[in-house]
Amino acid sequence: MSASPRRLASQAILYLLALLLAVFILAPFAWVLSASLQPEHAIFKQPPDWIPQPASLDNYVYVFTGKIPSRSDLSSGLTAGITGDAIFIPSGLRNSIAVAMVVMALNLVFGTTAAYTFARERFRGRAVAFNFILGSRLLPAMAVAIPIYTILRVTGLLDTRIGLILVHGAFTLPFSIWVLTLYFRSLPREIEEAALVDGCDRLAALRYVVVPIAAPGLAAVAAFSFLFSYDEFLFAQLSLSSIELKTVPVVLAAIAVNPDATYTLIAVGVVLAVIAPILLALLLRRYLVSGLVASLEK
Repeated sequence: MSASPRRLASQAILYLLALLLAVFILAPFAWVLSASLQPEHAIFKQPPDWIPQPASLDNYVYVFTGKIPSRSDLSSGLTAGITGDAIFIPSGLRNSIAVAMVVMALNLVFGTTAAYTFARERFRGRAVAFNFILGSRLLPAMAVAIPIYTILRVTGLLDTRIGLILVHGAFTLPFSIWVLTLYFRSLPREIEEAALVDGCDRLAALRYVVVPIAAPGLAAVAAFSFLFSYDEFLFAQLSLSSIELKTVPVVLAAIAVNPDATYTLIAVGVVLAVIAPILLALLLRRYLVSGLVASLEK
C-alpha cells in the first residue's frame, strides 16, 4: 500500500529540515577545516575556495614544529606574538586530555561508589547529604571563583594540574552522583541479592554485577565529566599561569585575541581541539543517549 501524498510531503519536509540543520551545524566546521589547509590570503578570496587549491599541511607543521612555512604571506605575517602562542597548542592539547582523563576516572570511581551507597544503603543523614551534594552543583562558577582561587593559593595548589583536577572534580562529581544514583535505583535488587547469597560482599557485587549492567549510565557520566573538564575555561585561566601547563581552551583564547594571529593558525587549533571529543563520542556513541535517557526517566 503506497503512502499518501500528505505523508510523503511531511517526510520530505522533515528530511529537508534535517538537511538544513546538518548544514547549519557542519558548515562552520567545514570552513575551519578548509581554512587550516590553506595559506592566509586564500581564505579572503572572493569567492572563497571551499576546497583548498591545493591543500597544504604547512600550518600544522608550523604548530607542531615551529618551522615557519616558506610561503611569503605566512612567513611575513607571523610575528613573535603569534609564534609564541601557536606552538603551545600541542602542549595545551596534552594538558587538556591529561586533566580530563583524570577527572573522568575520579568521577567513575568516586561517583560510582557514592551513588551506589546513596541508592542501596540506608543511613542517618542520607537525604541531607544527597541534597547538599546536589545543591552544590547549582552554585554559579563565578560565585565561588575567588574562594576557590584563595584555597588553591593557600594550599600551594595554584598553577598545578592537581589543583585544576580537584576543581573540575568538585564541579562534576555532584552531577555524576545524582545521575548514577537514579540509574542504580532503576536496577532490580534481585541481581545483587543473588550475588550476596553466592558469597560476594557489597563491593564485589558492585564491581562484578552492577557495573557491567550500568555501563550506559557510566558511559554517560564519563562523557560528561571528560567534556566538562576538556572545555572548561574559567578556572583553567584563573588557576594556571605557566604557559606549559595551560589547557587548550586557554591557549586558543590567547591566540584568538592576539592582533597578530592568522586565521589559518586559529583554524588549526580548532581542528586539533575537536579531535578528542569526536573520538570520545565515537567510542561511547552506543551508550550516550540510552544512558542519559534511562537515568533521567527513572
